[in-house]
Amino acid sequence: MRTKMRLLGFRGAAVKPLNEDAAAELGAELLGEALVFGVGGLCLYLEYLRQAGQSRRREEHLEQTLSDLRQGLEQLQRDLDELRAQGHAQGGAGHAQGGAGHAQGTSGH
Repeated sequence: MRTKMRLLGFRGAAVKPLNEDAAAELGAELLGEALVFGVGGLCLYLEYLRQAGQSRRREEHLEQTLSDLRQGLEQLQRDLDELRAQGHAQGGAGHAQGGAGHAQGTSGH
């Protein structure tokens, strides 16, 4: 009863002793309420852990996808650079031949 009075905000209130049946009933009620609050708190904590785990797994999946996309982009960039280098090498030789052929064609006129 003193505990209940303290919880309600009565600090120095004098409490007369309860009879044995009333004390047992009040103790059982307090124990039941504590059990309900404890189970509720445990459920909230477990749900928080579940949500945090899902969030962490989702973020890891997104980071893996982003990493894969970056690697693909880097590979495409390397392929593009390689194709440009091949194009410049072939284009430069073709221009040199075309220029010489064009010069021969105009000198014949």
